[in-house]
Amino acid sequence: MFDNLSVKLDRAFKTLKGQGNITEINVASTVKEIRRALIDADVNYKVAKEVTDSIKEKALGRDVLIAVSPGQLLTKIVAEELTLLMGETNVPIDLTGNPNTILISGLQGSGKTTFSGKLANQFKKQGRTVLLAACDVYRPAAIDQLKVLGEQIGVEVYTEPDQKDPVKIARNAVKYAKENGKKSLIIDTAGRLAVDEKMMEEIAAIKKAIDPSETLFVVDSMTGQDAVNTAAAFNERLNFDGVVLTKLDGDTRGGAALSIRREVTKPIKYVSTGEKMDAIDLFHPDRMANRILGMGDVVSLVEKAQENFDQEEARRINKKIKKNQFGFDDFLSQMEQIKKMGNIKDLMGMIPGVGKAIKDIDIDDDSLKPIEAIIKSMTQTERENPDIINGSRRQRIAKGSGTSVNQVNQLLKQFEQMRKMMKTMNKMGGAKALSNLMR
Repeated sequence: MFDNLSVKLDRAFKTLKGQGNITEINVASTVKEIRRALIDADVNYKVAKEVTDSIKEKALGRDVLIAVSPGQLLTKIVAEELTLLMGETNVPIDLTGNPNTILISGLQGSGKTTFSGKLANQFKKQGRTVLLAACDVYRPAAIDQLKVLGEQIGVEVYTEPDQKDPVKIARNAVKYAKENGKKSLIIDTAGRLAVDEKMMEEIAAIKKAIDPSETLFVVDSMTGQDAVNTAAAFNERLNFDGVVLTKLDGDTRGGAALSIRREVTKPIKYVSTGEKMDAIDLFHPDRMANRILGMGDVVSLVEKAQENFDQEEARRINKKIKKNQFGFDDFLSQMEQIKKMGNIKDLMGMIPGVGKAIKDIDIDDDSLKPIEAIIKSMTQTERENPDIINGSRRQRIAKGSGTSVNQVNQLLKQFEQMRKMMKTMNKMGGAKALSNLMR
C-alpha cells in the first residue's frame, strides 16, 4: 500500500541529501515535490497545500542538530504532519451496549460484507460471542456471502428470507441477540452503485430503529478522492462514528486514507486488505505515517505475532531447540504460524528499511507452497532425521513434491544452516549469541 507515494516522497527528500543546513531555497524545492506527491496520490489540493505549508513553516523554524541531517529532520516533520492529517491517535471502537451493536454502511462493492465477517472474526478471537445479521434484501448474493463467511469463521448469521423490510430484520436481530446472550451484533446493510435518496432513507431508518453503539462507513480506498466525497454525503445523513478503508492492498494511491480524516472530521478506525478473514487492522495514524515514509512498523508486527502465535506451541518448539531436536515438522508448524499473520510482503514491509528494498520484488504468498510440498513428501522418519536423506531419497522427494532435486538440496542446506545457528545460540546463551550472529 502507498508504494507510489512512498517512492515519490523518498525522491523529494533526496533533494536535501548532502545539504549541510536547511535554507528557504532547499526547503521550498523539497516541499514542492512533497505537495506534488500528495496530489498525485489523490489527496485534495487544498489539503495538500495546508499540509505542505505547515511542513515548510516547521522546517524553517527548527534548528538542525549536529547529529541530524536536513533530510532526516524533514522526514521527521513530514511524519508528524502525516500523523496529524490522519488523526494523530487510534480511536477505539465503542463496545458498550447489550448487545454491542455495530451498523455497517457504504456503497455496493466497497467490501461491507467481507469486512463484517472480518470484524466478527476479530471479536470472536477476543472472546466475544457474535451474531451477524443480513439486512441486504436486494442482493441475494449478499445474504449467501454472509452465510458462507459465518460458516467459515464459526459465527451465527441471522436471516429472515421472507422478510423484505430491512428495518424489521435489524430490530428482530437485536432482540434475537439479547435473547441468545450475544455480546456483539454486526449488521450488514444494502448498498447502491452511487449515493441515492432511497438508500439514505433506509440506512437512516435502520439506525434510528436500533440505536447502534457504533456506525461505521466502509469505503473502497481505490476510488480515491471520490471516497472522500461519498463519505461526506453519508456523514451528512448518518453522522457515522468512524471510517473503514478496504482494499488497501490494491492499486490504490492512498489519497482517501490521507485526507478523509481532515475533510470528514471522522476517525479511520480499521483498514482491511485482501479476502482472508484475519486481514484486518486497527488504524494507527502514527504507524501508517512511518510505513508511508519507509520507517517500518515494528509495533504492529509484534502485535500480529502475539495475536497469531500459540504460546504453548512456542514453548514446545523452544524445548526442542534447546535439545537440538528441531525437525521439519516443527519447521512446518512455524511456517503455518507465520502465514496466519497475513501477506508476507506486507509483514516484511513493517521492518524498518526493508520496505524500500523489496518494493520492486514480487513476493507471492504461494512462494511457500513448494517448501510445504517438499516437507510433506518426506517420510516421518526423514522429517525427524534430515541427515538420512541421501541422493535416492532426494530424487523421490523431488518427484513426489513436483519440484527439482536442486530445490530439495537448497531447502536441506538452508535447514541445516538454521539448525547450526540454533545450536550455536544454545551453547552461547540466547542474547549473547544473537548479538554475535548479528555482528
